[in-house]
Amino acid sequence: MDLRGTLSSSRPLLVVAEPDEAQHLSTDLPVLVTGPGKLAAGLSVLHLLGPLDPDQRPSSLVSLGTAGGLTDGLTGTHVVGSTFQHDLDGLALLALTGIDPNPRFVLGDGPVLATGDRFISSAEERSALATRADLVDMGGYAVVRVAQMLGLPIVVVRDVSDDAGAGADRTWKESVAHSSAQLGAWIESCHGIFPTVEVAREIG
Repeated sequence: MDLRGTLSSSRPLLVVAEPDEAQHLSTDLPVLVTGPGKLAAGLSVLHLLGPLDPDQRPSSLVSLGTAGGLTDGLTGTHVVGSTFQHDLDGLALLALTGIDPNPRFVLGDGPVLATGDRFISSAEERSALATRADLVDMGGYAVVRVAQMLGLPIVVVRDVSDDAGAGADRTWKESVAHSSAQLGAWIESCHGIFPTVEVAREIG
């Protein structure tokens, strides 16, 4: 976990997983680099913000990063509309316990983001996920979950860095700098007003 800058209750906190994703974010806003994976993402945000009084926390969270595209031809930068965990068998656990540990969180209109602790780089996994989501990453859901816990508005923005198929790992390395620049351009286009929303849990 690496916090760059100073937290302020009047400004949002930018959250990224990897330092490379932040390399072209030309901003004076604080940036939290969490490390990859759901556990690192969720715990980093909670460890930083959980102990603070509500009036000491940032005004909102802006989750930025790269994602694999699951829909053929999907490119560019997208504001995520909803997210779920693709590697947790929520239905089985719901049947066993009566509690759904994997609710889908709704943020508005936009692509569906599947989050899991695997870097998707095979045609088989991509095809299976493409029936349920448009994008795949390794931490977005966890950041949204913590935003809900803390009552913070959030926006999740992902730039498509690869197609989540064969060779995606090589493609990500080659394109992450471009994705960071695209995310930086998106920040500039907001002129300090980010489209953050309160997290809603999908019913039914």
